[in-house]
Amino acid sequence: MKNVNSQEFGRVVVLYGGQSAEREVSLNSGKAIFDALIRQGIDAFLIDVDKDIVGRLLKETADRAFIALHGPGGEDGRIQALLEFMEIPYTGSGVQASSLAMDKWRTKQIFTAAGISTPEYRALKADNLDSVVAEIGEALMVKPAHEGSSIGMSKVTSRSELDHAYQEAAQFDSSVFAEQVIEGAEYTVAVLEGEALPAIRLETDHQFYDYNAKYIANDTRYLCPCGLSESDELRLAKLSVEAFESLGCSGWGRVDFMADKDGNFYTLEVNTVPGMTDHSLVPMAAKAKGLSFDDLVVSILKQTVSAN
Repeated sequence: MKNVNSQEFGRVVVLYGGQSAEREVSLNSGKAIFDALIRQGIDAFLIDVDKDIVGRLLKETADRAFIALHGPGGEDGRIQALLEFMEIPYTGSGVQASSLAMDKWRTKQIFTAAGISTPEYRALKADNLDSVVAEIGEALMVKPAHEGSSIGMSKVTSRSELDHAYQEAAQFDSSVFAEQVIEGAEYTVAVLEGEALPAIRLETDHQFYDYNAKYIANDTRYLCPCGLSESDELRLAKLSVEAFESLGCSGWGRVDFMADKDGNFYTLEVNTVPGMTDHSLVPMAAKAKGLSFDDLVVSILKQTVSAN
């Protein structure tokens, strides 16, 4: 990146790791971000976040924070609230938007209220599985409300599979819901500084785009250009920004969609701290826009300066 004034950022702490189920992904994201900052001559250091994070931030001098934490504790408003209390500017969405986006159940309620298309959904309890199937069908995605990276998620096609899927999700979260399966193409759109980056179409031989397909498998296919017509891609871009802003999100993030056979888009969720690994989608979309990984990292960090 040209014209990087490393002095304007001061000392930057990259917060990564943490204790969520997405710890390993976060360690990879944080290290990649840290390396990019160092390559740009920025004074950066890493903190693997644990229960002593307050003491460590008090001990270290940090002028701003780059949040690379995924999942509960790092993506749900808690670390954002701490940084605000300590008056340390940070990357990404604020406390309330982070909390809302991390809660997939509340996110869908907001989408519904805002008129943003999203698949039919119902809360799941051990005693209401039959009624949920009767209302929205047997083809369902079962999800814990507060996990990311598809952790605890299952796709079911019959009532007989639902009990196991519910128990699997309930291991990770007391709040579980079922979402009607949309059969069709899957897309994801990165949002950077209020603008949608080129959409990516995801193709996998797995039942769905699960944790393995996201971070481990080498046969997942990422199509960018995504194959949509110009008008459909513009429509998807507009919907991405609307969904992102409906939760009050800011800075950067990613919005996930399904499309049905008629070309209708259904909004699934918003990720406020997406992965930044070699398998990650936001760097891929940025590259299609002409931004290198280092460009992307510095662009995100610059938001902490302009926000002051």
